[in-house]
Amino acid sequence: MAAFTIYPAIDMRGGKCVRLLQGDYQKETVYGDSPFEMARLFVEQGAVWIHMVDLDGAKEGKRINDRFVLEVAKKLNVNVQIGGGIRTEEDIVYYLENGVARVILGSAAIANPPFVKEMLKKYGEHIAIGIDAKNGFVATEGWLNTSHVKATELGKELAEAGAQTFIFTDIATDGMLSGPNVQAAVEMARVTGKNVIASGGVRSLADVKILQEFAEDGIVGAIVGKALYTNQFTLAQALEAVNV
Repeated sequence: MAAFTIYPAIDMRGGKCVRLLQGDYQKETVYGDSPFEMARLFVEQGAVWIHMVDLDGAKEGKRINDRFVLEVAKKLNVNVQIGGGIRTEEDIVYYLENGVARVILGSAAIANPPFVKEMLKKYGEHIAIGIDAKNGFVATEGWLNTSHVKATELGKELAEAGAQTFIFTDIATDGMLSGPNVQAAVEMARVTGKNVIASGGVRSLADVKILQEFAEDGIVGAIVGKALYTNQFTLAQALEAVNV
């Protein structure tokens, strides 16, 4: 079976670990005061990758919680991917030069496609494309807006421009513990022919196993957030489930 990676998620707002419900900044739960300590716990349980999101950055369009990201990247033996507030090449270089393995471009893919394509040419596999969809259309700016661009069309265009990895989130399921939108994630993988990391809705080990069944189709991993924070299962259990 193709490799499948679990990405524990650390969403940061005001320097704390939080989760939002469907991306709504008014519906926030704080789960920890230290992103670094949270990351350390995940690494102790066997994390190979950590998915970090600068929620303040996503909203403001600039790096805000970056020092916590660098602390994890430099002090812990783990790969870090970061999204939120990355709008310039300077942002990308800043993270990559400070030990971050992969930088996620999201809103920029809609706002500035030529820039994203240029960054894909320059930095290749170090760039992941974050596509957040609502009813099949791309949502931007920390999900505050929905565009008129179909998620699969954007994926196809950027795959042709060199994108190797997509992080696909169905907003309707994010933070809801309602199960992932497997069909939409698999469709993205098939349309692009590239690697897709599924995000949003994972609530059980069964959900993780279902996603893993599509590894041959290009679903190479799952981002897990709220399920870990609300003790539906541990990261160690999830890693064990996919490595059986």
